[in-house]
Amino acid sequence: MNTMTAESAPARASSTAMFREAAQAATVVEAQFAANHDLLAALAADLRRRPPAFVATCARGSSDHAATFGKALIETQLGLVTASVSPSVGSVYGVRQQLGDALFIAISQSGRSPDLLRNAEAAREAGARVVALVNVADSPLAALADVVVPLHAGPEHSVAATKSYLASLSALLQLVALWRGDEALTRALDALPASMRQAWDCDWSPAHAGLVDARNLFVLGRGLGLGAAQEVALKFKETCGLHAEAYSSAEVRHGPMALVGAGFPVLMLVQPDGTGPGACALAGELRARGASVWLSDAGDGADLPVPVAPHPACAPLLQVQAFYRMANALSLARGFDPDTPPHLNKVTETV
Repeated sequence: MNTMTAESAPARASSTAMFREAAQAATVVEAQFAANHDLLAALAADLRRRPPAFVATCARGSSDHAATFGKALIETQLGLVTASVSPSVGSVYGVRQQLGDALFIAISQSGRSPDLLRNAEAAREAGARVVALVNVADSPLAALADVVVPLHAGPEHSVAATKSYLASLSALLQLVALWRGDEALTRALDALPASMRQAWDCDWSPAHAGLVDARNLFVLGRGLGLGAAQEVALKFKETCGLHAEAYSSAEVRHGPMALVGAGFPVLMLVQPDGTGPGACALAGELRARGASVWLSDAGDGADLPVPVAPHPACAPLLQVQAFYRMANALSLARGFDPDTPPHLNKVTETV
């Protein structure tokens, strides 16, 4: 374990690329909303004029966690069935999927992974409208898309994706707000960057202190918050060398909960919607078993505070933004470098 002093810890934490890049997320999102408005308004108008039969997403890693959020967002706000397409079905098994009349959303930071390219090409050949959310606007994936939605996250040098992940979520939020013509959500997006800046300043030190010597934990979310739980669990593994598994707070009762006993760590992301009361009740049940539970919520009793979200759909961005700062510090405290996790590369190209 790293034995740096308390005085040196803040300075060292703020020196990483992960810290600097995650801290830029609010500014990135603010600029993205302005830059992409006309593009997404035109796409939204076309989607209203020619509604897709369903939505298919295709992504890997953090981008796939953004797709999980997109699924929940599209299904709850638009009532349109959304499914995740396995890249391997097209790239390895060579199966042509029936994607005619679908909206195919590919999400990638680099836009270079061969499996994602093959599936986007197949989707276009099948008659789907292909939309690429990508940080590299002149990438091979962008060349295959009918519509390219730049993430505008800028260069990201840390292997751990932070601002590009949050930019993927914000792009999905803006698309859905315009597609639905939802004034409440549109107003919330105007307030979102300021809320993200507040989230960055939130104190998550209780979880940091409790996880320095941990070996395993669960990260729980539900609905719109499930993708955030997946992203948090991935970053624990990637940057902190900490085995973390993400579950829906409903699904965890179907088997995994048997592992939870005295001292078992659980980080719970409470979504401010109809799933919230059940999550808080589950937290109480886990604590009664002796588990170490940290509740992230905007309420007064939260162990890990976040600002009140301007709209429930914005809450996952605030949860993850607050988490990134803690994860960066925890990585260093556990003796890791969050910018260069072992065995990983910034761009992963799978077939």
